[in-house]
Amino acid sequence: MENRTIQELFSRKSVRVFSDEKITEEEKRLILEAAIQAPTAGNMSLFSILDIQSQEIKDVLAKRCDNQNFIAEAPVVLVFLADYQRWCDVLESYEMTIPPMGEGDLFLAMQDCIIAAQNAVVASESMGIGSCYIGDILENYEDNQKLLNLPKYVLPVSMLVLGRPTKQQKNRTKPERFKVEDIVFTDTYPDKDTEETREAFKRKLNVGDAELKQRLERYSKRKFEAEFRMEMNRSSKAMIKSWNK
Repeated sequence: MENRTIQELFSRKSVRVFSDEKITEEEKRLILEAAIQAPTAGNMSLFSILDIQSQEIKDVLAKRCDNQNFIAEAPVVLVFLADYQRWCDVLESYEMTIPPMGEGDLFLAMQDCIIAAQNAVVASESMGIGSCYIGDILENYEDNQKLLNLPKYVLPVSMLVLGRPTKQQKNRTKPERFKVEDIVFTDTYPDKDTEETREAFKRKLNVGDAELKQRLERYSKRKFEAEFRMEMNRSSKAMIKSWNK
């Protein structure tokens, strides 16, 4: 594989332990500029980015995001916000009538937000800087709204922590992904039986049926039955309710 960008997409993995080597201001600026160059609906750039430099705020976010201490230790913490507020403000400044915002507007802004975040991830990887998405920023909406001073039409969608990986993190094996045939379908979603789905999971994990069942039981307890999932769903409902008021 000779294409460097493709190589980096295949080799990139989440980094949660960082070396002491700093990220320069020039490097961070370049990552942020790369994020802003991302595809965006109607060239509206329906997102904003918070560069969290306050150690106090990092500490609070680490605690609220399921006590993941590496967030507080990360050299760079970026919170990506779905943002319609700037458009509302500039239109109102010219006395233009704005129809009420709806769920479709929010989902569109969320798309812009995630695409920009992924641009930042790809840019970071190309510079030897590791990254990790923090989906738990969806939790504790009301508290984070106050902490980050978010107006009505600005919602936290994703968070990235960036830093140079330690040797252990560089050498850590990347978890396997599904095969193309298990994820990509032609025209319509297929009618698959349970056995076909099981086989896809077995191929991904390289395990037999008994081991797959054990892993799924552990995964279910860790993800689907976890308190963070309940809080994330509660918080997401609160965000949508606030958006629609």
